[in-house]
Amino acid sequence: MAGLAKNVRMLTRYYSSTSAIMTRPVVKTISSYNCSRRGSPVKNALPLVSSQRLVTPHERSYSSKPPLTLKLIKERVILVLNLYDKINPEKLSLDSHFINDLGLDSLDHVEVIMAIEDEFGFEIPDADAEKLLRPQDIVRYVGDKEDIYE
Repeated sequence: MAGLAKNVRMLTRYYSSTSAIMTRPVVKTISSYNCSRRGSPVKNALPLVSSQRLVTPHERSYSSKPPLTLKLIKERVILVLNLYDKINPEKLSLDSHFINDLGLDSLDHVEVIMAIEDEFGFEIPDADAEKLLRPQDIVRYVGDKEDIYE
């Protein structure tokens, strides 16, 4: 009887956790397992599992990233730079030099490059990062990396 209860618990967990759904009701009773043969006093047991479900196939939907444009890249770069606390948003433009105009040091420049890497989801090698001294350089680099030419 304990084994039967364990199997019923496992079945109820399985049917409640799956999204594959059956088209007819599932009704199992203790009496359907012929418990009377072992001398069980249970004759008219209540249904243990009863449900009506529909069949739904598993489908996965895949999509690509939204298409990037140079305008969108510019907006995202400016947004990342505006969120950086050491950059004054009033002095920020696409032609601002990070060190000369915005007053960033080399560590701040590395943090900006890391934030851009996080925003666009790819790594910028150190040799290329040293050349990115203006937001316009970053926009051009991301556009080249993503093959966007307008």
